[in-house]
Amino acid sequence: MLSVLSLVARRLLTLIPLVLGITIFVFVIMQFSPIDPALSVLGDQATPAQVAAFKAANGLDDPLPLRYLHFLGDLLRGDLGVTFPPSVPVADKIATALPLTIQLTALGIVGALVIALGLGIPAALYRDRWPDQIIRFVSMAGIAMPSFWLALLLIQELSVRRPVFPTGGYVNPGDSFSLWLQSLAMPALALAVPVGCSLARIVRTSMVEELDKDYVRTAIGAGLPPRVVIGRNVLRNALVNPLTVLGLRIGYLLGGTVVIEAIFSLPGMGTQIMSAVQQNDTALAQGTVLTIAICFVFVNLVVDILYLFANPRLRGAH
Repeated sequence: MLSVLSLVARRLLTLIPLVLGITIFVFVIMQFSPIDPALSVLGDQATPAQVAAFKAANGLDDPLPLRYLHFLGDLLRGDLGVTFPPSVPVADKIATALPLTIQLTALGIVGALVIALGLGIPAALYRDRWPDQIIRFVSMAGIAMPSFWLALLLIQELSVRRPVFPTGGYVNPGDSFSLWLQSLAMPALALAVPVGCSLARIVRTSMVEELDKDYVRTAIGAGLPPRVVIGRNVLRNALVNPLTVLGLRIGYLLGGTVVIEAIFSLPGMGTQIMSAVQQNDTALAQGTVLTIAICFVFVNLVVDILYLFANPRLRGAH
């Protein structure tokens, strides 16, 4: 237990320079944006004197390192700036939008895991036979299917032709859990299918490698039921590689929410990013991108900890 806690502590310490680097990268990129914050607020008809006064009042004329230090200080206080008119704190907009994106991403992860295990395990157990060939075809089709195209197909089939799910909108789970699940089912499925199908190939490969190892033949030869050996040993060891890849695929899920939320009219982080781009709102764009990047880093930390628990041999290697 102490070794696990020390590994977690080391992972947390490595996050400090990583998060700092993310803030520097996002800040510098936004500073070199062709969009002038002064003109975004004051309008294109603003006089040079008005633009100069705005920049002086907001510290936009300060040297870049000093502006970054001010930005970092505000960030540590939870101040991400305000949106351009109407002036609303960016942190408030993110606090409203982020829970929906987290819910959608979490459902996408659950769906991807169900698809990956549901396809990958039978493919490994029936390798090179007809179930494996069918699953391989289905997996390749799912990998090649863009999320936005699948989302449009789902709307056409399950909302227009057969009105099973709503075409869009969001229901808070506190108001109605069933309606909440209905509002996010199709968006989550559109995100989950490409990720789940790609993970299914990795699950199959990992399980085939484990099934070919000597300890599996020894355990089955000793009289242990195959389902016990597979469930207790093979599956646990085989999930290490898929868990590692899943951490990287979460970035795809978070990025995919930008388009999926727009298609299904979901007021999440993706919608906020689209709104920031359309309105030339640099503060909102900077805050949303920074929040998503930091969320991605912390999710990967959780995945790292999970596969440390999934494979005790990794803990002993440190």
